[in-house]
Amino acid sequence: MKKVLIILTFALFSQISNAQLFTKEKIINNENMDKPLLSWGFFLGYNSYDFKFTYNEDKPDILVEKSGGFNVGLVSDLRINDYFNLRFEPGLFINTRTLIYDESYFNGMPFNDSDLKREAKSTYVHFPLLLKASTKRINNIKPFIVGGFSTALNLSSNENNPDDNSVGQFRMTKSAFFYELGFGIDFYLQWFKFTPSIRGVFAIDDELVRDVDPNSPWTSNINSMKSRTIFLNFTFQ
Repeated sequence: MKKVLIILTFALFSQISNAQLFTKEKIINNENMDKPLLSWGFFLGYNSYDFKFTYNEDKPDILVEKSGGFNVGLVSDLRINDYFNLRFEPGLFINTRTLIYDESYFNGMPFNDSDLKREAKSTYVHFPLLLKASTKRINNIKPFIVGGFSTALNLSSNENNPDDNSVGQFRMTKSAFFYELGFGIDFYLQWFKFTPSIRGVFAIDDELVRDVDPNSPWTSNINSMKSRTIFLNFTFQ
């Protein structure tokens, strides 16, 4: 699903960009759209969350079974000049990841099949502050790159839950910090601006809450566990 969406997005970029760059017709849509100091919008999108692990001992990697998730949020844009904008894009990002452990993590301890899997549910309320750097507008398109930092609250973290993996409960920290990098293209349509964009989001903090047992097969070998994510957003302004 993720690959299909990315391929379709690039195809859309290519088709509209070629039409804008090489057509002789130069009807300028919403010529003054970028002039106001503040502008507003919303976005819908797709996400794919993964984990990056570092380990204390050399054991087989913990595998992450990923699933597609859903994004929705608001956009507030502060114009700095013709090429730079400061953006605040709070949103809700929902996803579930399943961790798959190798049998060697149990060191001869009794276990069943359900012990080899743990579900990490994530409902992030995401608060990014981003700097958008755009090229000069070409007819009705304007490519850009974007980057910045963000914080997020995971409403499904279970950080304060006294139960841990010994009774099947995987726990993550409630808050985390991230850095973000991406690119996209603004398309100036007749009535609004449409912006597809792709962004990578990378956690700075360790998000794992360790089990009470220091020798827990689920958490004792993990030195750090950090989210890494792809956002594919469609913004309307």
